[in-house]
Amino acid sequence: MAFSEIAYEVSDRIATITLRRPERLNAFTLTMRAELIEAFDQADADDDVRAVVVTGAGRAFCAGADLG
Repeated sequence: MAFSEIAYEVSDRIATITLRRPERLNAFTLTMRAELIEAFDQADADDDVRAVVVTGAGRAFCAGADLG
C-alpha cells in the first residue's frame, strides 16, 4: 500500500515507520491514524519483522493533533 503521510520500510528485520509531515512538525491527522494502523497491521503480518521503530521526519517527532 502506498502511504501519503507516513513512510514504511523494512530492513534487517526492523520495520521503520516515519511520520512525513515535517512542514507541520508531523502533527497528527486522521489520515495519519489510518495509515499507522495499516502499517502496524502490515508489520504484524510479516513474520520476518522483529521490531518496529516509529520516528518523525524533520526536526520534531510529532507536535500532537493538527488543529489547523
